[in-house]
Amino acid sequence: MSIRCGDTLLFQTPPVIAAGAAVGGKKEGEGPLASYFDFIGKDNKFSQKTFEKAESKLQELALDTAKRKLGVSYEDIDLLFAGDLLNQCISSSFAARGTSIPFLGLYGACSTMAESLLMAAAFVDAGFARMAAALTSSHFSSAERQYRFPLNYGGQRTPTAQWTVTGAGCCIVGASGTGPRIECATIGKIQDFGIKDANNMGAAMAPAAIDTLQAHFRDLRRVPSDYDLIVTGDLGEVGKKIVIDQFQRAGVDLSQVYDDCGLMIFDIKKQDVHAGGSGCGCSGSVLCGYLLDKLEKRELKKLLFCATGALLSPVSTGQGESIPGVCHAVSICAEGR
Repeated sequence: MSIRCGDTLLFQTPPVIAAGAAVGGKKEGEGPLASYFDFIGKDNKFSQKTFEKAESKLQELALDTAKRKLGVSYEDIDLLFAGDLLNQCISSSFAARGTSIPFLGLYGACSTMAESLLMAAAFVDAGFARMAAALTSSHFSSAERQYRFPLNYGGQRTPTAQWTVTGAGCCIVGASGTGPRIECATIGKIQDFGIKDANNMGAAMAPAAIDTLQAHFRDLRRVPSDYDLIVTGDLGEVGKKIVIDQFQRAGVDLSQVYDDCGLMIFDIKKQDVHAGGSGCGCSGSVLCGYLLDKLEKRELKKLLFCATGALLSPVSTGQGESIPGVCHAVSICAEGR
């Protein structure tokens, strides 16, 4: 059973990430992490009729791949925690409808990978599930036409804008077995500093990342150097600079161990993504592909995964509301550390 320490859950018997899978689109397959994806689409429709159906297909592929890696059936998975960016989380519910796995839909915007992972770990640690899956996705085309402009509008993107990743990530978490272990998780609080520009997500989400990191360090009396790598997702170039700057003002140097998934998944100098990547599938696929690989090879021994979410909607933007942000942090250790 987990112990609550401030905003942080400490897992008494750290659950195991028994398997993970990452799926990406064509543009993601042209980026620096291409070799870490389990599946890369030849085009962004994945043989489906609509972009929304394609996003559901991303989740189906990620979940099925993780399941096959572990050698289990859907019936062996006790719970599925999943979410995405679309209205009513249709990508997740449509992907889950053929699995027979008990389903709990989540919405944390781009923080959904961390939210689903900490929920899966908490349920497994508490004994409510022997095995649970954490799953999320995003799709450039489905997200852009929901949140901003029609795809054929041709509007000029601002320098602070980020490119929504077409991708999905899935982790299967178990009470036993081999693989990286989820040591603890810090649940974030809503932060809103009045940013209203939907094309500046990094600035909107950075305060939440700062608050959650501060809470994590305070709760556990840790410092950044206790981790081999701390990653946020997906603040991009703008948000990452804000986080580093604000910690420096407090006398803390994050720069030696800190990176952002939105800057890792694309080459921002060669690929036209402006300030970097975003979307649930950004941090989800980076974790379930690249980062899990590094943990399994023990090239990383201790990772702090901090996915960030901008909790806006087309309705709130249309009504002139600001953009609340949230960040959840999950500490993951290599097996045998």
